[in-house]
Amino acid sequence: MLLEGKNAIIYGGAGPIGRAVAAGFAREGATVHLTGRTASALDAAAADIRATGGTVHTTVVDALDSDQITAHADRVAESAGSIDISFNAIGLGDVHGTPLVEMDLAVFERPVVNAARTMFLTTQAAARHMITQRSGVLLFFGGDGGRDPIRDYDIGGFQVAMGLIDTLRRQLAAELGRHGIRAINLQSGGVAEAIPADEPNRDAIVDMITAPTMLGRTATYDDVGNVAAFVCSDKARSLTAASINITAGAVAD
Repeated sequence: MLLEGKNAIIYGGAGPIGRAVAAGFAREGATVHLTGRTASALDAAAADIRATGGTVHTTVVDALDSDQITAHADRVAESAGSIDISFNAIGLGDVHGTPLVEMDLAVFERPVVNAARTMFLTTQAAARHMITQRSGVLLFFGGDGGRDPIRDYDIGGFQVAMGLIDTLRRQLAAELGRHGIRAINLQSGGVAEAIPADEPNRDAIVDMITAPTMLGRTATYDDVGNVAAFVCSDKARSLTAASINITAGAVAD
């Protein structure tokens, strides 16, 4: 197994991308520490992982709260012996459908501020332990997409937040590489399965993210989990400061 003996903290572990990555990690032998704000949702996600033989623990943590994040990371490091992977997939509070020139400042800046706060706090909490153990992976999702504007769809402050995450990931890779810590992003271009069935514009959104692909489909949840597990494993130990393209050909590197 690629991640046997590894410990992974996932923030937003009850959300669709968090669950996909958690499942991928668990399939490869990692012990998964799911966090989120709602105990019942975490329990449901954990039940799915246990049903397939995975090992998982859940804790209610607000990933915007410094004290909660630090206390949880310290407990995991002490009880499990290491923090090998940290992945943050929380919702950022972005609002779509309103042009930037018509959007209130508070609505625009919310995902940007949330992204800066949660990514800084969670990576910092993990990296402090990773420095001591001289290894670890900080995994990001979607940040590289911030370099390209989204056309024909009003996406609010989300893409600006993605650009911030991308810059943070690169800087962390530069500063932490000497400690054996890697920082990697998964660039998906969107996952059709992640669009809620009750989203009024679901068909239009799915068409928008599928049309540019070369494979005629987006990445699936399983794709995301499988690639995440590989890049966080020792098989990919030379990868850092990298954005892994799983856009199904929507982006040609």
